[in-house]
Amino acid sequence: MELVRADGIAEKRLLQTLRSRSGEVDRKVTAAVTEIIEAVQKRGDDAVREYTLRFDGRCPETFEVSREEINDALTEADTAFVDALLSAQENIAAFHNRQKQQSFIDTQPNGVMMGQRIRGLSRVGLYVPGGTAAYPSSVLMNCIPAKIAGVGEIIMVTPPRKDGTANPDILVVAAIAGVDRIFLMGGAQAVAAMAYGTETVSKVDKIVGPGNIYVATAKRLLYGTVDIDMVAGPSEILILADDSANPVYLAADLMSQAEHDVLASAILLTNSERIAQKTKEELERQIQALSRQQIIRQSLDNYGAIVVCRNISEMVTLANELAPEHLEVMLENPMMYVGQLDNVGSLFLGQYSPEPLGDYYAGPNHVLPTSGTARFFSPLGVDSFVKRSSFLYYTREALESAKEDIVRIAQKEQLTAHAHSIEVRFEK
Repeated sequence: MELVRADGIAEKRLLQTLRSRSGEVDRKVTAAVTEIIEAVQKRGDDAVREYTLRFDGRCPETFEVSREEINDALTEADTAFVDALLSAQENIAAFHNRQKQQSFIDTQPNGVMMGQRIRGLSRVGLYVPGGTAAYPSSVLMNCIPAKIAGVGEIIMVTPPRKDGTANPDILVVAAIAGVDRIFLMGGAQAVAAMAYGTETVSKVDKIVGPGNIYVATAKRLLYGTVDIDMVAGPSEILILADDSANPVYLAADLMSQAEHDVLASAILLTNSERIAQKTKEELERQIQALSRQQIIRQSLDNYGAIVVCRNISEMVTLANELAPEHLEVMLENPMMYVGQLDNVGSLFLGQYSPEPLGDYYAGPNHVLPTSGTARFFSPLGVDSFVKRSSFLYYTREALESAKEDIVRIAQKEQLTAHAHSIEVRFEK
């Protein structure tokens, strides 16, 4: 893992390296996904079946998982796993319930009424990866805020396993989270099926959930036909640490993100040379016992770094420039810096708030902006699943009092029909 000493140049080079991870859009992937999308739009289930056989090796006789199969998975599940999911569900729901907005109406003495109406989307689609990337926690994080928002129906797609069946852990968490319907299909074809609707799959208003480059590309291409959560890049963690931090914890937390993907980024910013050296030693010691050490090594070699900064102020400035997905603050008084760290997906404060706490359990959502987009994007939440519309009512008297201002603005924009729409109501 590279050791960098901040000098105004080295850290800028590091930023450029990290931003290159997202890279340019792969034209071959885009072409392949476009072909799949068009086929599903034209041929519906037949196209989904064809691509499922081609990419997954086997297609289930029926795409939809029966309620009986879902209930059986829940009945046969490990009770300790179910209890853990229920505890996580309670925490996630408690946090997201605080995000709910209210519709409102404002009445004025002159009879004018204005307001805002908020309601959940009618139908949302959730993509859940299969195989080694099957993450039950993502089902909780996507479904719970959608339910709280008042979404009418949540459908889930997930690739079948090699034997054509569903991953039972995914069925268990889907039952707990309140998914309404589950379909065994994956890849770009499943995304297209939700976007356009097929004979089996109902058309959705929004698609959320992680996936590989083909899934991400399909979501990007279909944005506008449906809404999406975000186009997620590789996972990332940034840690700010001073001499009070524990290098054992720092190394463990860096590797907890590096194990996701060879493109994942794990960066430590510290003002302590001792912490930098001790963390490097801990990385090498702890990695020996980890099952995904090959992925971790490649991630740390290519996109990991320990940066020795001159002071904490420099660390904070660089953190805001990096705008990381996850930011751990391992400083002596972490709460002092909450108001200074503006560009971040989620903050983890103190020695006992490691990033996996947020991934699985604490309550805040783990669907977060990546690749520096925390400068302008927010975590997934209840707001992600609602739509707002405004309404207004004016009396004749109220419109007459505003008439001249409206007409003047319309004429300045040379939109005479706008002006006429107002004036015609007061012609003798």
